[in-house]
Parts: sequence; structure tokens; C-alpha cells
Amino acid sequence: MSLFAELQRRKVFKIGAAYLVVAWLTIQAASIGFPAFDAPPWALRIFILVALLGFPVALVLAWVFESTPAGVKVDASAYGSKRVLVIAAVLMVLAFGWYFLGQPSFRRGDVPPLSVTTAPAADEHSIAVLPFIDLSQAKDQEYFSDGLSEELLNLLAQLPQLRVIARTSSFSFKGKQADVATIAKALNVASVLEGSVRKSGNTLRITAQLIRAADSSHLWSQTYDRELTDVFKVQDEIAGAVVAALKVKLLPDQQLTNPHRTSNTEAYEQYLIGKKILDGGQFDDFQPALAAFQRAIALDPGYAAAYVGLGIAQSALADFVASSARRAAGKDQALATIEKAIALAPDLADGYMARAWYRLTFLRDWKGAEQDFQHAIALDPGNRDVQVQYAAELFDLGRYTDALALVSKAIDADPLSMPAWAAKGANLYRLERKPEARAAWQRALDISPDARWPQFFLGFADLRDGQAQSALTHFRLSGEGFSQAGIAAAEYTLGHERESQQALDELKAKYAAGFTYQIAQVHAWRGEKDAAFEWLDRAYAEHDTGMPRLRGDPVFAKLRDDPRYAALIAKMGYPE
Repeated sequence: MSLFAELQRRKVFKIGAAYLVVAWLTIQAASIGFPAFDAPPWALRIFILVALLGFPVALVLAWVFESTPAGVKVDASAYGSKRVLVIAAVLMVLAFGWYFLGQPSFRRGDVPPLSVTTAPAADEHSIAVLPFIDLSQAKDQEYFSDGLSEELLNLLAQLPQLRVIARTSSFSFKGKQADVATIAKALNVASVLEGSVRKSGNTLRITAQLIRAADSSHLWSQTYDRELTDVFKVQDEIAGAVVAALKVKLLPDQQLTNPHRTSNTEAYEQYLIGKKILDGGQFDDFQPALAAFQRAIALDPGYAAAYVGLGIAQSALADFVASSARRAAGKDQALATIEKAIALAPDLADGYMARAWYRLTFLRDWKGAEQDFQHAIALDPGNRDVQVQYAAELFDLGRYTDALALVSKAIDADPLSMPAWAAKGANLYRLERKPEARAAWQRALDISPDARWPQFFLGFADLRDGQAQSALTHFRLSGEGFSQAGIAAAEYTLGHERESQQALDELKAKYAAGFTYQIAQVHAWRGEKDAAFEWLDRAYAEHDTGMPRLRGDPVFAKLRDDPRYAALIAKMGYPE
């Protein structure tokens, strides 16, 4: 008798089909019933696992046992029946062992775990706001759905009673197939806010739901059908509902306010478009971002947030202007734009953060920059971008311990921030905690494999440790401009002077405007003091953004016994 006929005779197919139907129905019922009775999430997972493992067991039992008029008995013709049962039992034990002991938390390519150590239990008043999904028919409203999510995050972050994960980390899961439990575990939060936006003309449909991570149950959900002019009102309603659902008690003087508001919804849309483009951070993005902010201001001449965005775009574009005079004029225009934003909205932290960065990199006004950073933090304590940028100033001033403390605080609320981890590595390295520094830089690369700064930092760390070949590998991955600078230094150390000069020539030919500081680094590393000081003087005159790091930069160690170095440090005006 054929195997197929034998399977039919033993009713294996019928029993298997019946089992699948019953198992599916019971799993559906359990998915509803378990959360309703506050059962722990692992209970439902074990139930589903047992149901799945029961399928091959049912097939084995159908093969081994036979229903007869005298009752159920072992089919004597079933070869090795006892052996089959033993094998089935062993497979079930192995499956349970895999689940409890060997199951990986993340697949390769997903956002990596927060830490190799066990994270502390999430505070019940902790939340991550995920980017809302764009459900518009043309799928062209991502800037709006992302903007809505970010504004909600900013509203909730105003409450010190809530631990709100910053945008960088929350948005890192965008487009990834990760469930709420996985996201909550990676970010160490108790709740997740997610939703969708459907925008058609001036009509909005916004759906939001607050999910408890422990059991994936809904704490609150709501759908809003409104006109575009009501977008800020909807933001307020969602934020208020979330606060109520999390049972956060507001203090008498606490009121959630959105500092990026305008009475002109078209201006708001242009602001969101500009911000979305600017977030790309590439040179080609700065001009279209600038145009979007200009359109926003044309629609609402008093829109402070749009002036901040415009000033940042103007400053970024000026960084890559070859002419020193035009570069200075562009920077002056950017400062005037930022100053106007501050005058229009003195309580907007964004303006002070932008001016602090301008004062730091262009005016070398260390005291003024620090005052602006501190004022921005006072206005918006939950703004992690301010903390990371302020930490950068403290680093430039040689206050590595203070900078490390501040950037570590930022990482607590933004655990998947590549810039924060890169900055932490730099501070650890300057404190001679090199293994920890390398781990931090590697963490930054785990989060953002294409990031250039961690590769550049690791390259020079290897170079200083005598590992030039390893350094070369990192430099080749550090992005245009930085890559040529690093390769030129590493090839020189390897004794490949021709290859070193080729990389340096390419750096000067393509990136002289904007990379004068890196060119000076190469000459200093090669021991070419006169050329190094020539390019440092040029970097000083052009206000290269790398110059504030000069005093603590180990790459310039060979220059420090030269009187020209002391004179340049004095010109930088570092405070004691």
C-alpha cells in the first residue's frame, strides 16, 4: 500500500485539517480573552506556541493510534510507534527550550537592542511617539504625518512627569516590521502612541491609539475627522487624551503649548515641508528647504519657527561658499534671520539653539553661545538636540566630563541617536577611556551604518594606535571629504606617499570650500607644519566649523611646540 493511501486510511489528513481549524479558532479567542483578564503577554505566546506544536503531535497520534469498535488502540502495523512518540516528545522539549533560552530578540537588520545588559523596568509614565502612517491616496503627505507625530512628541515632552523618547529614536523604527512589544523593549518605555493620517485637500482624518506595551492592549484610541484649520486643536486633544490615559497629574501652572503654530495652515504646511527636507542634512537639501521656509514666511510674515528654519538653511549654504566675502555675507544674513525669529517668539527654544551654534562656530563667542544653550534648555528641558549641541561646545572647551554627563542624559531619552552616541565616544576618548569610546562609536554605527562621523573617529583612533590598515578601512566608509582626508593620513603612515598625495589633491580640488580644517589635519599628520598652519589660518578666516575643536584635537600634536600654534589658540579666544 502506498504512503498516501496509508495516510488516508489512518485519517491523518482529516485529523490535521480539523486540528488547524480548531487551533485557529482557539487562538483568536485567546487573543481577545487573555488581555481582557490582564494576563501577562508571555501567557498568550506560550498558548500559541503549544497550539502550533500540537499540530505535528496530532499528526503523529493519528498515525500511531487507530479507532476501532473495541476502542482506541495502537496500530500494530505502525512501524516504530513508540519510537515516533519519543521523537515527537523530544521535538516539543527542544522547541520549548529554544523559545525560553535561545530565541533571538532581533533579526539582523532591525534596530539593535538598547544594551547588552538587562535594561531596567520601564517607568509607567514613559512613552514613545511613533511616526504616524500616511494613508493619503497619493502617498505624498509624509511630511505632514511626520510633522504631526513630531509636534505631538514635543507637546508631551514639555511635561517633566513624562519620560518621552526623542524623535531620533522613535522615528528609527519607521518602515520596519517591528511590533509594539519589540519597539517598547528597545526604547524601554511602557506605552507607545501610533496612528495614521489621511489628508485630502483641506480635510483630515487622524486616527491615534495609545498602546500598553506589556500586553499590547489599547489604553485609548480615537478617530478625528476635521478640517485642516483644526490641526492644532486636534494635536491638543490627542496630547490631552494621552496624558489622561497615562494618569499624569498636571500641575496648576502646566499648559501644553505648540511653539511652532501659525494662524495660516498653508504656512504651517510649508514649514513642515522645509523641516522634512532639512532633516536630510545633505548639501543638495539646503536650497529646496530654504525655498519652502521662504514660502511659509511669505504666507505668514510673523512665523518665528519658519524664520529659524530659514536661518539654519542660510547658514548651512554659506558654509560651502568659496568666496570668504560671500561666505561672511551669507552668515550675517543667517544671523539676522535668526535674530528676527527670537524677536518674534522670545519663548521659542529653537531660535536660541540656532543662535548658539552661530555664535560658537562663526563668532567664537563662547560665553554668548553658552548663555543661549542654557536659555534654550530652560525653555525646553526635553529638547535633546539642544543637549547634544551644548555638549559639543563643552567638548570644544575641554570640559569633557561635563559634556559626557550631558550627552549621557540625552541618550537616556534618545537611546537610538547616532549623533549622541558619536559624541559620547569622542568625550570618552578624550578622557582616555578608549575601549568605552570604541564601543560607543560602534553603537553609533549599529544604529546608522552609513554614518560618517563614527567611521572618521574610529579611523583616527586606529591611526594613533598604530593600526593604519584598519584605519584605512574606516576612512573609506566615512563619506566624501572626510574619506579623502583620512585616506591621505593613513596612506602616509603606511609609507604610500603617492597614494597619500593623490587623496590630498582630490580633497583640495573637490572640497577646499568647507574642508579647510580637514586639509590642515592631513598636513599636520604628515609633519608639514608650514602647510598645516597655512590651511589653519584659512580655516580661521573662513570660520570653518571644525576650528572650535582645535585646542583639544590630538591630530595637531606635532604643531603644539610651534609659536604659531599658541598664537592661533590665543586668537580663538578660548575662555579659561
